Parts: sequence; C-alpha cells; structure tokens
Amino acid sequence: MSNERLTIAVLGGTGKEGGGLALRWAHKGHRVVIGSRTADRAEEAAAAMRETLGADAQVSGMANPDAATAADLVVLSVPYAAQQATVQDVAAQLQGKILIDVTVPLVPPKVSRVQLPEGGSAVEAVQKLLGEGVKVVSAFQNISAHHLANLDEEMDCDVLVCSDDPAAADTVVALSQEIGLTAWNAGPLANSAVAEALTSVLIALNRRYKVPGAGIRITGVPRP
Repeated sequence: MSNERLTIAVLGGTGKEGGGLALRWAHKGHRVVIGSRTADRAEEAAAAMRETLGADAQVSGMANPDAATAADLVVLSVPYAAQQATVQDVAAQLQGKILIDVTVPLVPPKVSRVQLPEGGSAVEAVQKLLGEGVKVVSAFQNISAHHLANLDEEMDCDVLVCSDDPAAADTVVALSQEIGLTAWNAGPLANSAVAEALTSVLIALNRRYKVPGAGIRITGVPRP
C-alpha cells in the first residue's frame, strides 16, 4: 500500500503535529484532507499548506465528519481532552477504515509527568469505543512537530506502531517510512501505553537539556 496514492484525512490537521504529518504526506503526493471542527478553519490551514507545497498539491479542508467520509485512511491528532468527543462525532464515517491515533494523554500543566488514563492507554480506549469495525493503530506520539514541519530536515527519530491488526500496523509502518521515518511494528495496541508515556519523558528531556525535539531510536535490530 505504500506506493498507492491515498486520500488521508488528518482530524486536528490545523494543529502542529497533525499539520506536520499532513504536510509530509501531501509532499509525497497523497491527497490530504485537513479536518477541523469547522470547515472554514480547515480550509484556511489547507490553503497555507498549498502555498508551501505549490498550487498542484492535493490538499483540501473540511469539517471532521466530511473529512473522515472522504478518506481512505484517517489520522486523529487532537488534544487528549478532545479525543473521545472527536471520535464519537466521526464514528460512523470510520467504519471499515484504519484510524491512526496520535493522541497523547497529557494533562496540563504537568505535561512532563506521565499521567496515563485508567486502563493504561488512551488509544486502547478509542478501539473499545469504535468496536471491531475500525482498525485502530497507535503511532507518531514521539515525533516532534518541530521536525515534521521542516521538509528539508532528516528526522532522526523512530516510530513505535501498535495495533491489534498486524496488517494495519504494517500499512502505517510503510506510510511512516515514506515520509522519512524509521518505524517498527511494536505489537498489540496495549503496548501503546509505552509510547504514550514516553512523550512526557521526551518533554522533560527537552526542558532539561534545552532542545526542541528529543526522540527515540531502537537499537539491536537491523534497520530497514
């Protein structure tokens, strides 16, 4: 599927993380739909992206339900406080599709302290909410938006991809590699708790060592 041109909806694509992923995929020739609570705000972000990539870039903006309907694959990149409500708004449109959830359970103001939800994983809760009709994949929690936004930058950070559907995870691994990231199928969705918790650790490292985008690398495994 990595060579196939997909329509990818990024719900929360007006934010830095979602916008960075959208920019990278659009740059590689995928059709990207920016999703937001309002179509006007989504289209404003899409217009800015077209200005960066050129008029030929296939980037549009829609309200979240319309964006999810139009997509082959959907990415959820919203603040933790909005995760459940956003998913409920588009649950019907997600059926039969892959949902990549980038959510990190950060609880301001102590975002550099791990605060996992009851049950251990914010992404697992989404899978339970949506049911077996949606293949939920956890990915990109540990990639800095600072790196994603610069298309000329080589990103020295690995991606942990977790899902209860190995084929869906492999699809996301391929999409990650396409935009210059090394990605690993890291097992079932329950393992997402580790990636979600690591984000707070990386924020703490950023603050302590005064860097914009600490990341992780997996060692001891042959790199693709």
